[in-house]
Amino acid sequence: MFLFAALLAAAPRADQVRTRVADGFDQPVGKPDADGYYKSRGFLSYHPGEDWNGLGGGGSDLGAPVYSIAHGYVTFARDARMGWGNVVLIRHVYMENGTLNTVDSMYAHLDRIMVREGQQVTRGQQVGTIGTNRGMYVAHLHFEIRKNLYIGINRSAFPRDLVNYFKPSVFISSRRKLPGGGRSTMIVANTYNTGKVTSGPTDESALRKAPDTKPSPVKSPAAPKKDFRVNRFEDLGL
Repeated sequence: MFLFAALLAAAPRADQVRTRVADGFDQPVGKPDADGYYKSRGFLSYHPGEDWNGLGGGGSDLGAPVYSIAHGYVTFARDARMGWGNVVLIRHVYMENGTLNTVDSMYAHLDRIMVREGQQVTRGQQVGTIGTNRGMYVAHLHFEIRKNLYIGINRSAFPRDLVNYFKPSVFISSRRKLPGGGRSTMIVANTYNTGKVTSGPTDESALRKAPDTKPSPVKSPAAPKKDFRVNRFEDLGL
């Protein structure tokens, strides 16, 4: 009885999981260096990520493999519908300057999802294939790296700035090889709502709305509300 109580006391909380520390980061396509791909769109004030296309252009990369950029834990793997389509989110822990840091990587508009929520993945493991979100876009991968672990699919609730996001290629290029490989650590896994997904406004004038260019105040990321919405028309530029 005493042994059971001791083991129970030592067990992690329900919202924590153990995962491997990243030993470095690679590109999500054409691993490890995005061979055969180009960035058709980079990080912008209204587009906090990168779009990767095959050198053949058009739909030439439809069905091509998408890879996890590092060791990590899958926190989201499902059809988010609307402007997102099939999405995978992976939480990564990495060591830098003697400190463990955590980021989320996002892979959107996938044709196929090849991992499940709660799965441990390794650097370079295939997590899906490039898609079009049911023909909404030309085939490409929309890819993000988030500092803010509360965003999830609720991107419209947070400023699209460098307080909440990294510029993906800049982040990766400076962290190709990192210490800490072989280690593991605990992470919090359920920092955002992965349940209810509802549609946003249907006014197509939102597509023509100029992006907000006002600087965002620097402050600690706020936790999301219980329910969230996916705004199809804010996300059509992904």
